[in-house]
Amino acid sequence: MTEAIPYFQDRTCPYHPPAGYRPLREAGPLAHVTFYDGRKVWAVTGHAEARTLLSDQRLSADRQNPAFPIPVERFAALRRVRTPLIGVDDPEHNTQRRMLIPSFSTKRVAALRPEIQRIVDELLDRMLAQGPPAELVSAFALPVPSMVICSLLGVPYADHEFFEEESRRLLRGRTADEAEDARIALEEYFTGLIAHKEKDPGDGLLDELIADRLRTGSLEHEELVRLAMILLVAGHETTANMISLGTFTLLEHPEQLTRLKAEDSLVPAAVEELLRFLSIADGMLRVAKEDIEIGGSVIRADDGVLFPTSLINRDDTAYPSPDRLDLGRSARHHVAFGFGIHQCLGQNLARAEMEIALRSLFTRIPDLRLAVPAAEIPFKPGDTLQGMIELPLAW
Repeated sequence: MTEAIPYFQDRTCPYHPPAGYRPLREAGPLAHVTFYDGRKVWAVTGHAEARTLLSDQRLSADRQNPAFPIPVERFAALRRVRTPLIGVDDPEHNTQRRMLIPSFSTKRVAALRPEIQRIVDELLDRMLAQGPPAELVSAFALPVPSMVICSLLGVPYADHEFFEEESRRLLRGRTADEAEDARIALEEYFTGLIAHKEKDPGDGLLDELIADRLRTGSLEHEELVRLAMILLVAGHETTANMISLGTFTLLEHPEQLTRLKAEDSLVPAAVEELLRFLSIADGMLRVAKEDIEIGGSVIRADDGVLFPTSLINRDDTAYPSPDRLDLGRSARHHVAFGFGIHQCLGQNLARAEMEIALRSLFTRIPDLRLAVPAAEIPFKPGDTLQGMIELPLAW
């Protein structure tokens, strides 16, 4: 390939990669793309190469590194602050991750399942009582993970309209100033909430971190504020998009939906295939700390590296007929949650929420259907988490 293509591009179908990315698939496993400022960076599209590189300590997630790639203008403001977990390397990253792992372990998430089911059932009761049509994003897909993460963290759900709007501005704001304003607003919110909890403790992960880490001096106040913000934003935005887009995708693949309804044991595998197929977080970023030779190319020190998950998860050397939704396939090795040391901390929780939400939705409302033609339903642009802006449904 002689010319780097622009990245990000909008999808023309909400569950397929942009058509403009096809040259990247053909040129793989490594090619070049250009960002908004004209910078050329590596795009890793090969599944095996991506998993190798995402485990390579010679690639850094440090967003304060001047060479770290910034794909869209509004994210430039993120350089101003040190971002815990997702924007730091070991040993700092390992210290932060280890303090949080128990709260997102398989055992802890299993204990949360009855509460997730209760939330899902209450929201579906409300939808059914109101009758069709319903707008799934606001009525179900967003409230489910939002209520769950609030319960887990100890954040008042009464504040959900505020933090959902600020999360939207942070992730989809039109300018760097808007994204920066949203970050500041969220940090101010958590500064106040933590101050309140220090005087009047509650029952949640934030309360545990205040008691076990903040008061002992092993965690700084500023770091706790930013950890809380990341956990809240990531904990509801990603899963909300997966529930809404997953529902739309299943309705657009009726033969697969029929298969899912007929075989309840298929639900966990179906969730993995949807994670692979949809790849809503389409673009992990790193910067090389030293030269790395891989896939017949050499990534030089200070080169930016992009991992477009929608292409990695459609690599036909890893997944036969990758553009076909197949709920029965083994898709467990996808990189929708990343890979290596920065693999998503909340993946067990996300899987549980998706399994319970999708199983309950199609069990309780078996004749669910789109309320308007698919082509009329708005979905999100390519430079943010992929998902449905609205999803009008009938039954």
